Amino acid sequence: MHITWIDWVIVAASILICFVPALFLAKRSGGSTAEFFASGRSVPWWLAGLSMVATTFSSDTPNWVTEQVRKYGVAGNWQWWAFVLTGVATVFFFARLWRRSGVMTDLEFYEHRYSGTAASVVRGFRAIYLGLFFNCFIMGMVTLAACKIANILFGMPAWQTIVVCGILNVVFAAHSGLWGVLVIDMVQFFIKMTAVFAAAWFSLVEVGERLVGKGAGGWAGLKALVAQLSTQQVVTTAGVPAMSAADGKGQPLLDMLPNFSMSELALMVFILPIAISWWANWYPGAEPGGGSYIAQRMLASKSEKDSLGGTLFFNIAHYVLRPWPWIITALCSIIVYPDLASIQKAFPNAEPALIGHDSAFPAMLMFLPVGFVGLMIGGLVAANSSTILTHLNWGSSYLVHDFYRRFMKKDASEAHYVNVGRLSTVFLYVVAAVLSLYMTSAQQAFQVLLSIGAGTGLLYIARWFWWRVSAWCEVVAMVMSLVTAVGVPLAMPQADFATTTLWQVGLTTVAWLITAYVGPQTERATLVAFCRKVKPAGPGWTDIRAEAGIGDAETARENRVGSAFVGWIAGCALIWGALFAIGSFLYAAGDPSRLTDAWILTAVTLVSGYVLLKVTRQLWTDRSDA
Repeated sequence: MHITWIDWVIVAASILICFVPALFLAKRSGGSTAEFFASGRSVPWWLAGLSMVATTFSSDTPNWVTEQVRKYGVAGNWQWWAFVLTGVATVFFFARLWRRSGVMTDLEFYEHRYSGTAASVVRGFRAIYLGLFFNCFIMGMVTLAACKIANILFGMPAWQTIVVCGILNVVFAAHSGLWGVLVIDMVQFFIKMTAVFAAAWFSLVEVGERLVGKGAGGWAGLKALVAQLSTQQVVTTAGVPAMSAADGKGQPLLDMLPNFSMSELALMVFILPIAISWWANWYPGAEPGGGSYIAQRMLASKSEKDSLGGTLFFNIAHYVLRPWPWIITALCSIIVYPDLASIQKAFPNAEPALIGHDSAFPAMLMFLPVGFVGLMIGGLVAANSSTILTHLNWGSSYLVHDFYRRFMKKDASEAHYVNVGRLSTVFLYVVAAVLSLYMTSAQQAFQVLLSIGAGTGLLYIARWFWWRVSAWCEVVAMVMSLVTAVGVPLAMPQADFATTTLWQVGLTTVAWLITAYVGPQTERATLVAFCRKVKPAGPGWTDIRAEAGIGDAETARENRVGSAFVGWIAGCALIWGALFAIGSFLYAAGDPSRLTDAWILTAVTLVSGYVLLKVTRQLWTDRSDA
């Protein structure tokens, strides 16, 4: 890629605009762990929402989406689109409960919800398990993507990318705490969105010139792209994707739903995610019941209204605003780089081990003109930093607040804990950097994370609505998910990912449900105190509510479960309706028959949006902090 001095100026400006404001927040964040890890519980909804969106837009995200589109068609995105159900459920059923709990981290929740040694063990174990292992694994995924992008664009070896990203991210994460992360996220969101829209547009320009002729613009490219790919299908042989003619035997490349006659593909990319994964699998950013850095933002919000509003904004922006620029760029990459050999040929200096279908996204960036190259580099730096900064702060909060402070040194000063938090950010990045060197693709890492968390999701939902869920249920679920993640593939070596996941979910869920009835139960006093503070809904708490002196009218007023269900359905309809309406309008540029679908989906979006607005207003009625 040819980079001019103008591009470098834009890169420098992007970095300065993002990071310099965070320098002035060090004094505020360093005052206490509540400020460093939870921003003093005073974050407005719009800042919390923007931060969630920016965090989940990491440098590996467009790479991963590109890999899915090239291997499974646009419908491959159902592997993450299905988590709309999880995200909107968090908005209406869990966001207010998390904020009501008043804890600093979602792991502190364990010693409010459960009792005895088991509660402390679960909190301490998950502080290490999530804060160190899971957290560093995710940062390793993001760092791997940064290495692939830098290798394609600049020919940089992995170690150089790791050092550069590490210096930038660790310094600011350790310096400014969550306030700095939030401010950086807010600025980075707009830079990243501008950059990916530019990447999509200039990819279309390149496709237009190849398919139509010299001087063809982006709109001509879009028409030609849709016309060219509308008859193309994806067929997969031994895991290797390839294009075929429209013979009815493959997955139509542009279809937003899978070809159900391809049972294995449909099971993996649609049936399993929409029927099982969204409620059964734990995955950071889309956890059943809420959790991780999403919970951190909800807990940092200044009110229940801000917690709900921020999470709702995040889900709409996450699933509606962002996907199509990535998808369009991925579709263009199929025209420009039809196979891996063409990517390697175009970038002969790139390391062969780093070349994969996820490399097609950075490969498309070579068509950006002067100025936009700098914007994209700044956007990629922002994408990497927004995720790494969040995970460093989030993981550090677990290691310091939920492990070090809770079990090792309970009576130190706030300044001491903040300094330990800063040191732990360095340690976390080093571990993540080492892990990134042993990964090969974003899809591989994505499946590993889903596999390890398979079967635990329902527990994280049920603990809010059923008193029998205990700390021992969590212990059993974690152990079984790890055992089955290793054992099931060994016992069924020929089974595909979907089949092994179904077995893992079933075995883990049965194990913790049995434990709920035969294992040690949470002390009654702890359950009563939790009920009085959080006021959970559902028949699973009927007896406990009676002991706590909480009447049905108060429970109904605090939770409005009926309205929450309507909001959940309306929110999912709005997000999917808007997502597919945008896609249908884009397709209509080259296939006018798609316009009917586009207008129908637009009507669905408008109606569900109206219902959603009414429901959210009702949920905020009579709230003292609304």
